[in-house]
Amino acid sequence: MIVEEQQLNNKPILDVKEIPNPAQWLTLSLQHLFAMFGATILVPYLVGLSPAIALISSGLGTLAFLMITKWQVPAYLGSSFAFIAPVIAAKATAGPGGAMIGSFLAGLVYGIVALVISKAGHRWIMNLLPPIVVGPVIIVIGLALAGTAVSMAMNNPAGEYSLIHFSAALVTLAATIICTIYMRGMLSIIPILAGIVVGYLYSFAIGIVDFKPVLEASWFEMPEFIIPFVSYEVKITWDLALLMVPVAIVTLSEHIGHQLVLSKVVGRDYIKEPGLHRSILGDGTATIISALIGGPPKTTYGENIGVLAITRVYSVYVIAGAAVLATIFGFIGKITALISTIPTPVMGGVSILLFGIIASSGLRMLVDSKIDFGNNRNLVISSVILVIGIGGAFIKVSESFQIQGMAFAAIAGVLLHLILPGREPVSEDMFNQTVEKDNQKTA
Repeated sequence: MIVEEQQLNNKPILDVKEIPNPAQWLTLSLQHLFAMFGATILVPYLVGLSPAIALISSGLGTLAFLMITKWQVPAYLGSSFAFIAPVIAAKATAGPGGAMIGSFLAGLVYGIVALVISKAGHRWIMNLLPPIVVGPVIIVIGLALAGTAVSMAMNNPAGEYSLIHFSAALVTLAATIICTIYMRGMLSIIPILAGIVVGYLYSFAIGIVDFKPVLEASWFEMPEFIIPFVSYEVKITWDLALLMVPVAIVTLSEHIGHQLVLSKVVGRDYIKEPGLHRSILGDGTATIISALIGGPPKTTYGENIGVLAITRVYSVYVIAGAAVLATIFGFIGKITALISTIPTPVMGGVSILLFGIIASSGLRMLVDSKIDFGNNRNLVISSVILVIGIGGAFIKVSESFQIQGMAFAAIAGVLLHLILPGREPVSEDMFNQTVEKDNQKTA
């Protein structure tokens, strides 16, 4: 009875392969664009890359993902928060080109993992990346960025404390919290965008917004793409590989989680068809495309899965429409200029909540997975990951060979999980197990 009721609740208004009429198509695609917009432009803002290229690469990456998954998986890919700290570190050591090389290498890891899954199945990766490893690493990602968020929120452009600027951050934070907690429907899905809009209007009222760049910008403007062999010399080093590649441990697990949730929402087992190897390959291809033109690494977005759940419109054509719109927006100079005028405290206010949510989602993973911290094995793994990651420990063998902070924490967690006794294998059928848990909660 519960299963039948769940299937009725999931009954689509537009199914995966259905094409909406033109008016519906534009409206529904804009919803997905708004859902991903705030987070997708926040990442390049934080790491010093072009928001325009982030939009273009998210659109092109999503279209590539849809093609690789045989137009069966309605997922949108935006900028990944997991790579913020590694991209900043890579830029500091080797410039923007170095960050792109590192992103490219991370995308290749996705391709290798997809190839192995296609030959050996998916169970091995779940045994390698259980919640006791991934949960604490996600917590590290959020908390390691806490200082950045607070600094952005409190300081003026000169880097000095300013109560006026801090007030803009607090107004933005309050608006984002209100939308997250009290709003319903689409507004509950786009709290980041809503918070940025409210913070921007408040910042304009107190006089810390400069509209001059918008007035001077052209309607059509070619972004400054970062192209290998043209914008920078391609030089692969151990530093770049060790900065970026280990973060794929986290994003791969995040990807699997999103596919399980999406499977529940749409009512199809995407782990089996078109297969986890195809969706991981699509994610990796999107990251490689982004790296080749100067955008941040990509990941599937929970915000857009939320839109699917609320609207019950599962059409991949709607997702493709959002991808095309994002690509077009990246070439509209007025929009890019408007994004550049958003005051830093506004982004800082949003980041305070967003980075905290990232850390809290790691805690939630541990709680939902019923991790027993009375078990010393779990206590040891999580403790080592947290202190190494947040403390910024690193291994330096030479100037060209270092394993830093988050990467070191992720590798240490995986190794401890494999070495320490008491490791439990995962269930063979992840999708059915997830649905059963959901049904038990409903009951």
